[in-house]
Amino acid sequence: MPRVKGGNRRLTRRKRILKQAKGFYGARKNLFRTAIEAVDRSMQEAYIGRKLRKRDFRSLWIIRINAAAREQGISYSRLIQGLKNAQVGINRKMMAELAVHHPQDFAQLAEIAKNNLAPQS
Repeated sequence: MPRVKGGNRRLTRRKRILKQAKGFYGARKNLFRTAIEAVDRSMQEAYIGRKLRKRDFRSLWIIRINAAAREQGISYSRLIQGLKNAQVGINRKMMAELAVHHPQDFAQLAEIAKNNLAPQS
């Protein structure tokens, strides 16, 4: 069987991995095997981080909406329930933006929610 050395593909792969490992500390940026492990791990962490970022932002929006809603005299859950009853289709990201940058518009949303709540027993 003839010997296969890999040639250009091998060099291309090596260059790609070492380029991705740029900025890593110590041997992780220079040694190919170590760089492969480090790059694989960093790719996994980046994938996980992209999912976590979505969670973190949603949680931040909810905190901001809750703070603004309580200033209007209504809790977060009652605000969401009232808006749902009023069939107002605004997402949490936009509500958080309104709460921070346009409090008077957010106050109108809170009033809509209050008017569309069933009376508590």
